[in-house]
Amino acid sequence: MNTETNKTPIVLAFSGGLDTSYCVLELCEKGYDVHTVFVDTGGMSQEELDWIKQRALSLGACKHHVADASQLIWDEFVVPLVWSQSRMLGEYPMLCSDRYLIVRLSLKLCDELGTKHFAHGCTGMGNDQMRFDQTVRSVGDYEIHAPIRDLQKEPGNIRDIEIEYLKNAGVSIPEKTGKYSINENLLGVTISGSEVDKFEAPGPETWQISRPRDEWPAQALRVSIRFEKGEAVAINGVDMAGPDILKLLNKQFGSYGVGRHIYTGDVTIGLKGRIVFECPGIDALLLAHQALEDCVNTRFQNQFRHQVAQRWAELVYAGFFYEPHKQDLEAYLASSQAFVTGTVTLETTGGSMHAIAVDSDFIVQDPEAVYAQSCTWSPSEAEGFIKLTGQSSTMAGRIRAKAK
Repeated sequence: MNTETNKTPIVLAFSGGLDTSYCVLELCEKGYDVHTVFVDTGGMSQEELDWIKQRALSLGACKHHVADASQLIWDEFVVPLVWSQSRMLGEYPMLCSDRYLIVRLSLKLCDELGTKHFAHGCTGMGNDQMRFDQTVRSVGDYEIHAPIRDLQKEPGNIRDIEIEYLKNAGVSIPEKTGKYSINENLLGVTISGSEVDKFEAPGPETWQISRPRDEWPAQALRVSIRFEKGEAVAINGVDMAGPDILKLLNKQFGSYGVGRHIYTGDVTIGLKGRIVFECPGIDALLLAHQALEDCVNTRFQNQFRHQVAQRWAELVYAGFFYEPHKQDLEAYLASSQAFVTGTVTLETTGGSMHAIAVDSDFIVQDPEAVYAQSCTWSPSEAEGFIKLTGQSSTMAGRIRAKAK
């Protein structure tokens, strides 16, 4: 218990947006000492961080906390994401995965405050509630409070109810709040709401970091990324920390309009969900890493990667970030990166990019053989290989032809 107020402390994962603003008012009204925590996963300026703090305190939070998760999200999410080349349904690289670190650091604050009460602003209609709730249950024993989800017990549009509640409390509402939900972090930007939800063409104002065509620079952009055991460690020969690499790639390739996507996925609980998302940095890392890995790993390693990628994406997307099976997959992935060391050069003239050069000491290539030009085996060896490899198909064709 809080000895100063005799109120029960509760930790609220706070973003400053419509949903979590409502949560502060609701939890205060219920008599809790609300400790808001903003887990910084990148994408925010100091001015924005200051605004979030003032927003929380003005709403009635007894104290606001900030935790930096930039390096954690690189180590625990970006690195295995790149290793696996995972994209949900082959498209979405799970930009939502900062949620898992937000929960973990929020629960750490719960422990420091000596409380078992944790709150989030998820609705009962999307995947985030699964990510938040399952993470809480996977890592500890806490009581979960979800004020926005509870609103579904009331008839009407949830966002309209929230907006009316805040207006009645004299709380200002950001201009875009009523139209879009915008989530920005180190990984990129995700936008939903308005015409996006209606499966209509997104308006130009939905795009945040990937610039429109009329703003693209005239000169082509070339960027070299060095990997050591599958992890990006340098840009253009300059060693950099992972989060700084991602920030730079987002800025450089975003200025050329790279990284725009529109995705429709099956929400774990209920509906089809449609989003606009931008991730120029993630796109660059995935493209460069695959170009390198395709060159240095064996055929069987590269084929199996696709199976691991699908399962890893399913687990991360659906809320099972701390599932033991995910840890098993990552142990394999770490092993598969033993020789994924080298430098890849990417180029873009705008909109898309290509891996134009790969340099590594571990490229799996016979120095005396060049594809489609020369080889170190004889024609008879090639013919024999083809005959034996296709023997089953050949025999099946002959036997079944007789039955027709």
